Amino acid sequence: MAKYRKLNKPSDQRKAMLRNLVTSLIWNGRIETTEARAKEVRKFAEKYITLAVRECDNEVEVTKTIKDNDGEKQITFKNDAPSKLAARRKMLSYLYTIKEEKQDKESKYNYKQRTKDNRFPVVEKLFRELGPKYKARKEETGQGGGYTRIIKKGPRRGDAAEIVIIELV
Repeated sequence: MAKYRKLNKPSDQRKAMLRNLVTSLIWNGRIETTEARAKEVRKFAEKYITLAVRECDNEVEVTKTIKDNDGEKQITFKNDAPSKLAARRKMLSYLYTIKEEKQDKESKYNYKQRTKDNRFPVVEKLFRELGPKYKARKEETGQGGGYTRIIKKGPRRGDAAEIVIIELV
């Protein structure tokens, strides 16, 4: 038995398609695709969500001393722990970057100011929203994993491929 589905595509196209589907699923929370693709996407999405659940609260407090004209000042801030940084880099190597959409009646200047610090919104969504959400769910129910659900929609007109909706629970 094979480890993964080939989906009738060459490896470079298959990997790009799966990366795109996983990124879209995490960003939008729900996508519509074929059953075979959804089952393959589920593996990767659950892997990255589990990584975010494990590392979402893993931060260290750093104190730096800065010299200026008035003397020395100590500044304290939070930084990623080494394991969280490694997880973040692993996600960045797989997931695509998505630009946030401009909101209605938002000026170009306001859009740039709002999005200038957040260059990787998909990874930030994993760590800031999905990680804590599923961590709380895991503590309540005592159940880990199972972050996605597949709902069958029916056959597609034309080639009769089974269409499903895959969404985050």
